[in-house]
Amino acid sequence: MPIAHPAASVRLEGFELRVLHLPLVSPFTTSFGTETVREVIVVRALTADGDGWGEIVTQDAPLYSSEYTQGAWDVAIRWLIPALLERGTAAPEDVAGVLAPFVGHRMAKAGLELAILDAALRAAGRPLGQYLGAVRDRVPSGVSVGIQHDPAALVEVVRSYLDEGYVRIKIKIKPGRDIGDTAAVRDEFGAIPLQVDANSAYTLSDIDTLAELDRFDLLLIEQPLQEDDIVDHATLARHLRTPVCLDESIVSLKAATDALALGAASVVNIKAGRVGGYLEAVRVHDLCRDAGIPVWCGGMLETGIGRAANAALAALPGFTLPGDVSASSRFYHRDIVTEPAVLDDGHVRVPTGPGLGVTIDPVALEAFTVAREIVRR
Repeated sequence: MPIAHPAASVRLEGFELRVLHLPLVSPFTTSFGTETVREVIVVRALTADGDGWGEIVTQDAPLYSSEYTQGAWDVAIRWLIPALLERGTAAPEDVAGVLAPFVGHRMAKAGLELAILDAALRAAGRPLGQYLGAVRDRVPSGVSVGIQHDPAALVEVVRSYLDEGYVRIKIKIKPGRDIGDTAAVRDEFGAIPLQVDANSAYTLSDIDTLAELDRFDLLLIEQPLQEDDIVDHATLARHLRTPVCLDESIVSLKAATDALALGAASVVNIKAGRVGGYLEAVRVHDLCRDAGIPVWCGGMLETGIGRAANAALAALPGFTLPGDVSASSRFYHRDIVTEPAVLDDGHVRVPTGPGLGVTIDPVALEAFTVAREIVRR
């Protein structure tokens, strides 16, 4: 469903970019490596109608994606922001078209679009959830658990999150840390909602190992193969009972359309940054909903800015599986918003204030800032 009531245009005066370094509560390990500090770019759109905030969800190195912090910083300052400022006045729905001549860089584009969207909706007094088409005021919260020292340590970490009330557990896997880890969690906790995330760590030569996961009655296996292996994912899906979910492969509405046509996925993880923005994310949601494909909202260890936006997105009707919209305290001792997301009976509430519905904590923002630049008209 297209956005029913488009947002009004705002008069763009400039953008502020900040690189933040936020220490994580505990190291987060995937097949890409281990993070102890989350590096992220925060965007502030400066408009004649008030400011808006966005988040560019790159990492410091191009491991999850070809995008990375310094590259996103460079392309935003040299190309994307000047193109938007040259436009002068823009509605959020215009941003993708203005930036379309610049190939790729979807996370950078998404962060800029979100900042303009927040500014426009704040000026109009409209909540983001209402604008996107949310039908719920809170969303079920799952937690993503990185690879631990051994299966026993994994079990204890999972136990702590279940005790906190998380309604779904996702564990990271990679070759050599798959069957044993999954068995340990399933054996200890029985029929909890459980899924695994491979982050592209396997190839079709691992099909027998991946087929072994069928015995654990998983919700899904997420992105077992490389992001461009759409055809191979379709082949794999025919050999597994476990539903195959695509994550890194879904970079746009077109990619999602192709994946569904080939039978490469029976579940889709939607990340707004990965597909180029929240408006494209809604279009992917609409495609999957119309095709009867369940979707859920993935996470990129967002600050309170991106976490609020993800909660609004995950409240759309097609999001029928618990996503990664966890409490802020899952990752950060201190967030950059004054009211971080909290877990309430296994759910996170969708903010109801104008725009993102969050207020930036200026002291925390300044404390975590390691680089800052303002670009004006």
